[in-house]
Amino acid sequence: MLKQKLAPKTKISQTLRSWLPILQANIEDLKENLEKFAEENPFLSIQDSCQTHKNGKNYYDSIYTKNAVSDFVENYSVAKKSIYEVLNEQIIPPLFPTQHSQNIAQIIIQCLNNEGYFEYDEELLANFDKDDIETIRQRFKFLEPVGVGAKDYKEAFLFALESIDLDDELYDFCKMLIRDFENIQNYTKSPLYKKAIKIIKKFSIPPFLEYFEDSKTIIPDIFIERENGEIKVKINDEYYPEISLEIDGLEHEFLTKYIKEAKNLVDALSMRKATLYKIGLMIVEHQYDFFLGKDIKPMTLKDLAQDLERNASTISRAIANKYLSCERGLIPLRDFFAFGLDEDTSNTSVKEFLSQLIKNENHAKPLSDSKLLQLIREKFDIGIQRRTIAKYRLQLNIAGSTDRKILYELEGKGEKKE
Repeated sequence: MLKQKLAPKTKISQTLRSWLPILQANIEDLKENLEKFAEENPFLSIQDSCQTHKNGKNYYDSIYTKNAVSDFVENYSVAKKSIYEVLNEQIIPPLFPTQHSQNIAQIIIQCLNNEGYFEYDEELLANFDKDDIETIRQRFKFLEPVGVGAKDYKEAFLFALESIDLDDELYDFCKMLIRDFENIQNYTKSPLYKKAIKIIKKFSIPPFLEYFEDSKTIIPDIFIERENGEIKVKINDEYYPEISLEIDGLEHEFLTKYIKEAKNLVDALSMRKATLYKIGLMIVEHQYDFFLGKDIKPMTLKDLAQDLERNASTISRAIANKYLSCERGLIPLRDFFAFGLDEDTSNTSVKEFLSQLIKNENHAKPLSDSKLLQLIREKFDIGIQRRTIAKYRLQLNIAGSTDRKILYELEGKGEKKE
């Protein structure tokens, strides 16, 4: 009896053990992840589904070599985006409010080496003041990928610290650790050491580490298409590897284990497709207006996890490094979600409240980041830090209080708006 009760649980855990790494992998790395599972199974093979032959040619090669307006690009949305394009798209107000600051920022981008670090070029920067260049370069700490524009790996880690919300004590300890990496062994007994190391290890440094030389290939997992007035969800089946078991008619008992492993892998791949398809359906349900041209609405991982009857960490794995293709372009799945600052508060809620505070502020005395921090803490009762307020302002294209006051004066708004 005991054996009968345990068997189903073992089967489920084996499938889930296979499923989670496959779910987490992005579609470009999916075949490589499947091959890791197939290494110990001599009868299992993983093949690219796109590598079927058509008219004596590799079908993938034939469709990939068409021009940019080919059916392949329209139907499969494989796009290449240069890292320099990614950076130039971020050179906008309020972080770079003037044409002068934008010109310097764009030249700084030209001075980045293949790791994403800044190397001063006398010729390119000859017409600009060195203090102005340094001021603009420091603003790169708010750009993606994190660490870009830093002079070396230490400064890149310091830039990266600005992208996360930490309490002041841990933040200061991380800074100290980074600045004294050569003597890191001297800090191992500190109670904050393990936490700090865990945080630092999360950063992808050098900044260009995850980019393929000068470009990044983006392949979507999900397609959202409009057909006859209906919005439909499709999975990118064309990019899914094929799993096959080749036993050549052999019927030995030892094959049972391999067949079972192969079935678990097939089930895991099916579970990945099913989960992403359900996520696509839920995104369409929650964000229907977005696919008709309107803005993205607040949506949390917790909401989606409850709808799909899975925990939030599983959904987080499912959407990591994955994209959706629709009429409005290629969009990271994470862009559809607001991530929680605590169990009940999302960053979208905080941003909306911050935006309303500034919209209704006294133009003669704009709210400082410290005052905004105080009001947000009182409203949401969360331990948010001042650096996070500054980061959210920048993401919302809202200038600092001093600059806002100047703008109000230029617009002739000397009193509180009615």
